[in-house]
Amino acid sequence: MTHSAHSDAPAGRTGAAIHPSALVDPGARLGHGVSIGPWCSVGPDVVIEDGVRLISHVVVDGHTRLGAGSLYYPFCTIGLAPQDLKYAGESTRCAVGARTVVRENVTIHRGTQTGGGLTTVGADCLIMANAHVAHDCVIGNNVIIVNNVVMGGHVQIGDHARIMGSAALHQFVRIGRAAMVGGVCGVEADVIPYGSVLGNRARLVGMHWIWLRRNGVGSADMQRLRKAFRTLYPRHGNDGVVFEQRLEEVRATYGDDPRVREILAFIDAPSRRGLVRAARPGSASSDTEGV
Repeated sequence: MTHSAHSDAPAGRTGAAIHPSALVDPGARLGHGVSIGPWCSVGPDVVIEDGVRLISHVVVDGHTRLGAGSLYYPFCTIGLAPQDLKYAGESTRCAVGARTVVRENVTIHRGTQTGGGLTTVGADCLIMANAHVAHDCVIGNNVIIVNNVVMGGHVQIGDHARIMGSAALHQFVRIGRAAMVGGVCGVEADVIPYGSVLGNRARLVGMHWIWLRRNGVGSADMQRLRKAFRTLYPRHGNDGVVFEQRLEEVRATYGDDPRVREILAFIDAPSRRGLVRAARPGSASSDTEGV
């Protein structure tokens, strides 16, 4: 049995289906075709866009917006207060993008006033069971976060990144676009776009070649990117040339390549954590890994 959304919903956005056991504050704004299952709780400042489905036992609170067509599995909580001792109840926000899927027991906390006030998860993401997205994190589009991943506040994750199971991301870490973080990694520093890290503590072991191949990067471009990467991170470790000199060599030789420019821009950008170090010579390659 269901009942319609509250009568003061904006015109043209009525018709939500709400289970009788769900607690939906009259101030919440519900889009067309929203489904709120048994024992869910929706706070007064929540905006739920068209076609969102809360399966059951989902809690959504704070100034939180759930993007159209997103899906939330039992016992996940979205927009609750951050786990930051400095937080004093300020009016901060949380937003989840369209078509994102949030699995069981995931927690996504709203932002803090000192951190920008907003936690965001992009569109078309998959956040698997028991993952934690902390306050002020910024997660791009088409990101996959696997079971039991945890992250500190202010983490940034670029589009198409893959974070494998039980990885732990230090606060203020940046994960570049289409990078891959291996399972059970402790990531204390930034991972370049298309980079692949393994181990505890995480070390850069290669590029996310499989993602690049699957996304239409041709062999000539792959070879050029590989040469640029090997210039930055020689196979035999420290070649006697400081990193800044290698960086300038890559800039001069390969800087016209758009993916290389993206990596260089990431390295040049301000960082609180610095860059993940390269693995020692002889470490396993990531070439066969990818999602």
